[in-house]
Amino acid sequence: MNMSASSGPIRLLTVDDHPLLRDGIAAMIANQPDMLLVAEAATGAEGIEKFRMFRPDVTLMDLRLPDMSGTDSIQAIREEFPAARIIVLTTYSGDVQAGRALKAGAYGYLLKSMVRQDLVETIRAVHQGHRRVPAEIATNMAEHAIDDLLTKREIEVLKEVASGNSNKIVASNLSITEDTVKAHMKNVLSKLAANDRTHAVMIAMKRGFLDSC
Repeated sequence: MNMSASSGPIRLLTVDDHPLLRDGIAAMIANQPDMLLVAEAATGAEGIEKFRMFRPDVTLMDLRLPDMSGTDSIQAIREEFPAARIIVLTTYSGDVQAGRALKAGAYGYLLKSMVRQDLVETIRAVHQGHRRVPAEIATNMAEHAIDDLLTKREIEVLKEVASGNSNKIVASNLSITEDTVKAHMKNVLSKLAANDRTHAVMIAMKRGFLDSC
């Protein structure tokens, strides 16, 4: 069923744990005659429940929520409602987060700094079945499209390194040998084209590898 075929205003759900942001979005939507905010949620679980209750045409979803990631929330909603149209609203511009969200089923990806300028048009576009990703993020995703992604274990090692832990402590925390830690870090440096451990952490943080979302 094409959800954009419904008549009447575009019915919206916002899922974000910041009341001020929700209030700002509510004010913007109130000024649009073709839009109606039907529900708000502050957690991922509440967002999923509100989606079931109100069946909105478009959902605005933050990536960082107190109970679960926005990506997991998107995936849960899309598994139950495959036609759901969801737009990510986030402060994170990394290509890895964007890729995860789009793979989970998001139709749009919008930085919160762009909300005032682009939100209304993005809602209308997504409601019509179009996908919307900011040019800078699309460019980053394209630039890294053929890169080898870090494995789950490589990310775990890099998170330990980012916390300032030595190879010995990393090995102990992850129940692996120091040689294995060194091998993983060698792979990380190569995949990220990093000069050293600190550089690798900086690149990984910028691209979103170290964010659980």
